[in-house]
Amino acid sequence: MVVNLLVTTKKGPKGSRAKVISELRETQKHSGQAVRSSHSPPGSPKDPRTPGLLTADLVDQCTETFFAHMYPTMPILDLKQIKMTMAEVNQSIEAYCLLCSLAALVMIQPGIDQKPVSNGTCSVSPTTNLALGVSLMEEAVRVRKLLDYVESPSITTVITSFFLFGCSFGLNKQNTAWIHLREATALAQLLGMQDEGTYMAGDCIQNSIRRRLFWLLFVTERAYALQKHKPLTLHATIELPFLDPEPRDSITGFYHLVNLYRPFDDTFVGLWNKSRSDCSAFWLAQLQRQLSEALPIYLNTTESQAADLRTSQQWLRTLVWQLSIANGCLSSSSPEAAMTFTYPIEIAKDLVALTGQLSQQSMEIHGVGLIEKLFDVACALVDVMSLPINPANSELGPLDYLTQLINLISTLRGGESRYLPLIIAKIRDTLPALSSPVIRSLNTEISNGCKLVSRKRSNSSNSSASSPFSTPPFMLYYPLP
Repeated sequence: MVVNLLVTTKKGPKGSRAKVISELRETQKHSGQAVRSSHSPPGSPKDPRTPGLLTADLVDQCTETFFAHMYPTMPILDLKQIKMTMAEVNQSIEAYCLLCSLAALVMIQPGIDQKPVSNGTCSVSPTTNLALGVSLMEEAVRVRKLLDYVESPSITTVITSFFLFGCSFGLNKQNTAWIHLREATALAQLLGMQDEGTYMAGDCIQNSIRRRLFWLLFVTERAYALQKHKPLTLHATIELPFLDPEPRDSITGFYHLVNLYRPFDDTFVGLWNKSRSDCSAFWLAQLQRQLSEALPIYLNTTESQAADLRTSQQWLRTLVWQLSIANGCLSSSSPEAAMTFTYPIEIAKDLVALTGQLSQQSMEIHGVGLIEKLFDVACALVDVMSLPINPANSELGPLDYLTQLINLISTLRGGESRYLPLIIAKIRDTLPALSSPVIRSLNTEISNGCKLVSRKRSNSSNSSASSPFSTPPFMLYYPLP
């Protein structure tokens, strides 16, 4: 923006000082032009891209994997547009960074059994898919610095930031993940994606995809804020997309996920983060009822979506219960089970039952995000078991549910190394008398190969015939949400 000021004429610097200032301005001008340019001819001496790292075969393979397995929960890309982006990758740095981040996200996910990829001429020569994913993520971050994407944001830059968040979360780089997520939400706000009026003009299909992107950020930010005690920046200020670009799109689960997290607004997050204290038992009980009714009994979704939805529902019920006990809102004589001290036993029972219907792959595809939710439910159960209570008599009790949850955590990739030691340590600290029986029971189940919670988790490709889902399982990543 040029601003004309009417001022009294005043002579500027002269001599050598004037020459230095002139040279500095010229240098800044050329530097600014270099930064703002999103194009760099391939083969140019100034081309920042690593030769041979992002090959056409790699892009094709990762794009195919994304749309086959991850799209139902991240319906924010259009296949036609991606093909156009692939055609521009040699000329556009922005396109290059998007595809690098997309490929990195696919490669880093623990639940996706991606075929080994060879990069031929790549100077980095990663030896594993994970190493290749890390190299691609670092490449996107490095090359992207040449773009002035903050001053000139686009939908592409928002998606790139979100993919980089997913990569960092999968690598357990939580500070970096938080920065990338905040960057994605900030860029979205700069584009006005939180305003309904933004979607009144333009292509209907693209507007629908933009709405999905906003709601994906909405859900992811809430899930991450609850897991890591972070503040919120996005709110439910626009409508959900009603127009689906393709009737084949299976995004019913995505809509369910949005509605599941919608009640967790600034009020709840403020109470959760202890920045406010106006909490009431009536409001918490109402929230528990909302959660219980948020999902239908039968989910017409993919199996991996169902795994995410059902686990998230039980996890959110646990968080509301934890907030209730922290604010003295529970009672052993409450007519509502959700407002009693023993409610985590019921949550654990439901969680064990539903995970028994799911394939291992449908859960593993969510990475550490889902495992952390299982861990939180198990920890709440341990806390309840330390109280002097008499739970109702049943075939299985709290110890059985705890053992099965620990078994599940130890079975899922990433759970045994990161979360199993933590839950065992909590049991030893909270229930020292039970630590040995739990560990013996866990070791017995593993040695006998009779993992109670994994009886139906053999071949995920055949799970649709034996589980209440209308389609075979898709694999997805959601730290987020």
